[in-house]
Amino acid sequence: MNDNETLFRPLQAGALELPHRIVMAPLTRARATDRVPNAMMAEYYRQRAGAALIISEATAISEQGYGWHGAPGIYSDEQVAGWRQVTDAVHEEGGQIVLQLWHMGRISHPDYQGGRLPVAPSAIAAIGDAHTPTGKQPFVTPHALTQAEIALVVEDYALATQRARAAGFDGVEIHGANAYLIDQFLRDASNQRDDEYGGSVENRMRFLREVITAVTNAWSADRTGLRLSPTMNGYGMSDSDPIGLFTQVGRMLNDFSLAYLHTAESIRPGRIFNDETPRVTPYLREAFDGVFFTNGGYEKQTAAEAIRLGQADAIAFGQLFIANPDLPERLRTDAPLNEPEVATYYAPGSHGYIDYPRFA
Repeated sequence: MNDNETLFRPLQAGALELPHRIVMAPLTRARATDRVPNAMMAEYYRQRAGAALIISEATAISEQGYGWHGAPGIYSDEQVAGWRQVTDAVHEEGGQIVLQLWHMGRISHPDYQGGRLPVAPSAIAAIGDAHTPTGKQPFVTPHALTQAEIALVVEDYALATQRARAAGFDGVEIHGANAYLIDQFLRDASNQRDDEYGGSVENRMRFLREVITAVTNAWSADRTGLRLSPTMNGYGMSDSDPIGLFTQVGRMLNDFSLAYLHTAESIRPGRIFNDETPRVTPYLREAFDGVFFTNGGYEKQTAAEAIRLGQADAIAFGQLFIANPDLPERLRTDAPLNEPEVATYYAPGSHGYIDYPRFA
């Protein structure tokens, strides 16, 4: 089977019928005005509707979960209406899109919280700086969530799922990666609780299990995905046994019949997800029985090879989709690829966002 035959086979991911195996990864682009999706964002996603599935940029489930200037939310009627522009545009082009549900936890800042502290499993500050409206500021020591407050956050995930459905999305992806709140509960460097949400791996998985239960009850398991970054080591994140942790997480996920599991872990040495740590994605792939996406440094040949070897069922591309709105067609025809303009990733305006040319 050649690369095109491998990449352009259909795939059933829960209720989602993917026409091929080239998925658009979630990409924060910071173009939302006052946290509300707009017409320019609708055009950006419309241009990329040829993806087998678009996973939206990370989207805050609540004001408490917000922490990145220019990112969108899904906790108000105005935001739902803004996202409806996006989903309508994608569907008009024959595409599919799911909303990534985001709570940043301690990777937020009081400037986003009306002066209140951001929240986390434990009162341990992240390492580094928050992206605030006035520039980078050091992370603060967060407020450790009480059990009653945890229940309210879980409910926020359910409410955000209902709003995503109302906004016309085809499903949701729970953001459990990249050092944000769910990831903070999973890892023993950021979760040092001594109650039923801390200590053992089973306890540290409890919050994730409750979120998945709430989200799938609010919609359905076959329209719910999950993203994990098992070797993410930024912001002071680490775990004493990442292979053991995420192997157990993968087995736990088999209880839910999710549409897919999606990992972010680069295959290129020296990139953010695996600088000094052995790759964990193969262990997750072995432990999880369902449809499996992965992302991180893939090109056409390496993507096809990973699928042929059974390492994944589909590959999510990030930076290549930024610069190539017609990426699947370019890969199919081996057309040359545009180079992404890194300086415009989070800059305001249309340049470097909706003005990349399609291949004629």
